[in-house]
Amino acid sequence: MPWEKTPPEIIAAFDAAAPKNPDVEHRPMFGYRALFLGGNMFAGTFRDQVVVRLGESDRIKLKGAVPFAPMPGRPMRDYVVVPAATVKRTGELAKWIDLAHAHARSLPTKKKAAKPARAKPAAAKAAAKKKPATKSRVTRKK
Repeated sequence: MPWEKTPPEIIAAFDAAAPKNPDVEHRPMFGYRALFLGGNMFAGTFRDQVVVRLGESDRIKLKGAVPFAPMPGRPMRDYVVVPAATVKRTGELAKWIDLAHAHARSLPTKKKAAKPARAKPAAAKAAAKKKPATKSRVTRKK
């Protein structure tokens, strides 16, 4: 399946509706725009869609919210697709993203995982085991 970029008008709407909170981190997720709070993604774009992570009560009461499934038959728990008509209205999109932001505040902060140390290539390991070269005295003839 070919990778589809998010259309510029959806990116612009998403960016305009994003919370103006310094705790909200903007970073890519699988090549798409996403918003994180405490390490938890709460909103993002996927192809030509905007998706948000909501609590159960919000998912039930919002009209037009359908489960988000990036792959057929594989829905992501708690994530829904914002209706396309809502995405076109920045004020309404902001309300959905604000609900997702509020839900993200209720989630436990994820601990940042330490990056594993990179393994040295075999050649570098072998070179490290060799004794260091010693300087030899070179005498010059005059």
